[in-house]
Amino acid sequence: MDNKGLLFIPDISGFTKFVNETEIEHSRVIIQELLELLINANQMGLEISEIEGDAILFYKFGESPEVSALYHQVASMFQAFHRHINAYEDRRFCKCLACNSAINLTLKVITHYGEFTGYHVKNFSKLIGKDLIVAHQLLKNDIEQHEYWLVTDSLIKSANPQTGLPSWIDWNSSVRETENGVIPFQYTQLGELKKQIPAEPVPPFDLSSKVKVISVMREYDASILQVFHASGDFSLRHKWQQGVKAVEEVDHFLPRIGMRCRCIMESGEQVIYASSYIYSPEHIEFSETEDVKKTTTYYTMDSLAPKRTRLTVDYYLPKNPIGEIFFRWTKKEKMEETFMNSLHNLDAVAKGIRIPEEE
Repeated sequence: MDNKGLLFIPDISGFTKFVNETEIEHSRVIIQELLELLINANQMGLEISEIEGDAILFYKFGESPEVSALYHQVASMFQAFHRHINAYEDRRFCKCLACNSAINLTLKVITHYGEFTGYHVKNFSKLIGKDLIVAHQLLKNDIEQHEYWLVTDSLIKSANPQTGLPSWIDWNSSVRETENGVIPFQYTQLGELKKQIPAEPVPPFDLSSKVKVISVMREYDASILQVFHASGDFSLRHKWQQGVKAVEEVDHFLPRIGMRCRCIMESGEQVIYASSYIYSPEHIEFSETEDVKKTTTYYTMDSLAPKRTRLTVDYYLPKNPIGEIFFRWTKKEKMEETFMNSLHNLDAVAKGIRIPEEE
């Protein structure tokens, strides 16, 4: 039994088109996060042989597992995958093609039991065997929809593969013809699992504990998306915000609620995080909050015309009567001037932003 075991391959469908047609950097991070999530959802003690671009080759030597156990592993990965995509869709700032397309990524899972073994080349472990080839050949098939679980007959121990599975599972039989023979398998669509994922609405951002002390406004001869990308992208902040010398990444850099960055200021350092976001084609709001002092800067954009946008920036302090009085006497005038200078600098940055859907 040492050379027999389970091969388990979750494959992110749509990846090739996703990378070829969209911004490479954001698509790379999105896929990286999804692959990490699939690895973290491993409940069966599966080993990883390798990550193959858009898929992970898991394996486990030993007896063939029950189909019901496989289902629970498939369901765990599938729902974690779509829960992450749904949350990203609701929380993302970015409107680039990669981020817009992420919601369309799908997941299929290939499971096969057979003979294979491992070998080592320096520090690398690899698998080899005829059934490894079979598993990879099954990734290419004639199944039209790309969210399914495929099980070869080698894993189905009885005439009733439904044992221990939900009633909605509907098996379809098919074969994959290869140069080495015909591979019989069964598959079932997994769309029902998506319906079972509860919605996770973004909680509203509460400003009731804060007080607005500054409000500035400027209009731009640029689209609302140009202004939004210019102002909301942390990596561009040093190009327009007065007092910011550089921006350093703190966590995965994809513009969304919860993203964090370290701003290297002329006066020191600040860690800020994106704290809220509301989007419609004609109106966008987002806010960012300073990690220590809990001050909040709130951005509101309104589209006045296809190439005309009004941006309002409001600055909030945590409610504290003494602190508010001190701020108004000692800092408000200077900070107001800084905000106005920053909005002036933003004009050139916004006009330089390329929005593919507007071209």
